Amino acid sequence: MPFISIYSPKGGVGKTTLAANLGYSLSSLGLKTVVVDFDPQNALRLHFGISLADQSGFAASAPESAIWSKQLVPTRNNVFVLPYGAPNLKQRLAFESHLAREPLSVVRGFQALLSQPDVIVIADLPAGQPTILQAALSVSDVVLTPLLADTASLSLLPMVETLFDDIAAHERQPESFVVLNQADYRRKISKDVEGFMTQRLNDRLLGIIHRDESVAEANAAQHSIMETNHASVAGFDIEVISKKLAEKLGLVTTDGSMFSPPASHLA
Repeated sequence: MPFISIYSPKGGVGKTTLAANLGYSLSSLGLKTVVVDFDPQNALRLHFGISLADQSGFAASAPESAIWSKQLVPTRNNVFVLPYGAPNLKQRLAFESHLAREPLSVVRGFQALLSQPDVIVIADLPAGQPTILQAALSVSDVVLTPLLADTASLSLLPMVETLFDDIAAHERQPESFVVLNQADYRRKISKDVEGFMTQRLNDRLLGIIHRDESVAEANAAQHSIMETNHASVAGFDIEVISKKLAEKLGLVTTDGSMFSPPASHLA
């Protein structure tokens, strides 16, 4: 089944928010969705109303015996979440040591999730951990790299393009795209950055998410953006991106039909 990796070389670009809301959006199309948090901040769960007191997750369990599919947390909207967890120092060291000794264990964990029938997996990957990225690439169909519409992200473009070259050279050769986040037409620099990236990336730019206060409100409420504000511009942008992904991946809806997005939503 399809596997989407969300990875960026820079933090603070909305990676986790994108992963959560893509999960919501794809599930609203009738698709069974699993969202995996591989970031030690363990923040993805908060987007789905999982309690702060819930410390469970795969990194907090014994790594040699952890069965990821048994640690999935069901949430509303037919989305399942696999939290990173809140390991103590000893557990964290044991988990990282296990990854260093057995890098293929991550691949096996991802494959166990993909063995579930009719499921799409979205993985929120941390920056600066090439072992996890390499493991994800071995099962990924698509890699999404969120960047902000600012000069800091603009300076990362050469690094991102090198990443795309590395992905293209990988045996599985997943498709790779950029999602431009927090575009703000009120700010000239944001418009200029968007124009440059659109020209430079061309078909690699899968979509643009506009700056919207509904995003912060949704995060605070632990809901999807569309649940918080049905008229949300950012929510609509994410819906467009999710429909493009569904088309590219040839996903099938719950009634057994092939998903076919409206022509007006395609690039």
